[in-house]
Amino acid sequence: MKSIKVTEPFKIEICDVEKPEIRTGKEVLVKVKAAGVCGSDMHIYHGTSPVATYPRVIGHEVVGIVEEIGEDVSKIKSGDHVIVDPVVSCGKCYACKIGRQNVCSSLKVRGVHEDGGYREFMVVPEDSLHVLSKDLPWEEAVMIEPFTIGAQVCSRGELTKDDTVFIMGAGPVGQCVLQVAKKIGAKCIISDLTESRLEKARKLGADLVINAGIEDVKEIIMKETNNEGVPVVIDAVCTTASFENAFDYVTTAGRILVLGLNKKPSQIAQLNIMAKELDVRGSRLHNNKFPEVVKWFNNREIVAKDMISHVFQFTDIYKAIELIENSSIENQKVILKFDY
Repeated sequence: MKSIKVTEPFKIEICDVEKPEIRTGKEVLVKVKAAGVCGSDMHIYHGTSPVATYPRVIGHEVVGIVEEIGEDVSKIKSGDHVIVDPVVSCGKCYACKIGRQNVCSSLKVRGVHEDGGYREFMVVPEDSLHVLSKDLPWEEAVMIEPFTIGAQVCSRGELTKDDTVFIMGAGPVGQCVLQVAKKIGAKCIISDLTESRLEKARKLGADLVINAGIEDVKEIIMKETNNEGVPVVIDAVCTTASFENAFDYVTTAGRILVLGLNKKPSQIAQLNIMAKELDVRGSRLHNNKFPEVVKWFNNREIVAKDMISHVFQFTDIYKAIELIENSSIENQKVILKFDY
């Protein structure tokens, strides 16, 4: 079978490898049908991921059909449409014991620390799979994983219908956060530098959009909140500057949610946190969000097809990367299909 492997930064290959086999009773063989190209996949390709190892079969947004099951599998059957949970945790460390497996002390993520889903077949434990409606198109099903990120952020931010949230960045992750926040009932403000993304955010229900390239973000936020600031700021831009700016927008006793992998330090005075008694929280991957989000998609409570801008056969990975790298071409979510 074929797989897509990043052998070192800026070097990606389509390789011929042996088809994996079930080796334990609880394992499942999945024929991959589609996978998303995430920003973190591009970080691995660029060599800017602080956590990835090489060589690596990338891809953590993966859906497929069950081809074979182990003798002890009870919750999955052959022919099921499934999505793969990329999080692999130990179940024994402090974080796991308090129910936060997404930050396990020995955390592994498929497609980052171990081989992921850019391959025609993969074997995964039964407990890492969630069954999808067979009416759900493969391309849309891929979007479930990004929406688990949105669900996790909103959970970490303790977002309620009475809150106003400011989402910095209207790319695919920001759009997922926006839709989850709207499901909760919160008032949503969102910013970006790209007008087409802001227009998309309007269509998805944003209450206010801000073009950060031409408008004074702080002035608008303060005007909108009677000079208090917003209770929840979610930084989906993930630069040193965006993190610093978040402290200008949040109200007293508010929450700032951080999504970035940036290792460069931002300059944040302790006083900024202490005086307002702020909560500054990281949000990583998801913590048991798949069941809820799969239910949304299976019930068609969220339709994500309009967030997908391009679909390629996986053998056209080089064309997909070229498109993503071309700043003159507007794109949102790029999907790889594994039928050819």
